[in-house]
Amino acid sequence: MLNIIVKTFQEFTTQELYDLLQLRSEVFVVEQNCVYQDIDNKDQNALHVIGFKDNKVVAYTRLFKPGDYFELASIGRVVVAKNERHHKYGYDIMKASIDAIKTYYNETKIKISAQCYLKSFYNNLGFFEVGEQYLEDGIPHVAMIKN
Repeated sequence: MLNIIVKTFQEFTTQELYDLLQLRSEVFVVEQNCVYQDIDNKDQNALHVIGFKDNKVVAYTRLFKPGDYFELASIGRVVVAKNERHHKYGYDIMKASIDAIKTYYNETKIKISAQCYLKSFYNNLGFFEVGEQYLEDGIPHVAMIKN
């Protein structure tokens, strides 16, 4: 069972911040073999959706209100620990993120920059592709919108 909480950057404990940055680095840098600057000075303006299992961070996203990242509200840094993916926590953390955008930003239209291999995952959550695919940090991505 995933325990999901929403926090601002200022509400993090040092340990929570360390754990979520470790998870992001573990997946986006090491597992995906992608050298890029994950710590990008955008976390301070984001809302953070954190999924805990047995007090360990195993799933995470960050949210932005319209205009802070894209023209629409957005969800990014969607990540689930590799050894927890079989539980389908990606759906849980995304549904919580979509709900949080409605609750905190009063928005229902959301834009994401999705890794192409995850298109069907996002389609299942109501997102559809817009435009051509592009490379972001050497990985094929496509913009997707949920109305």
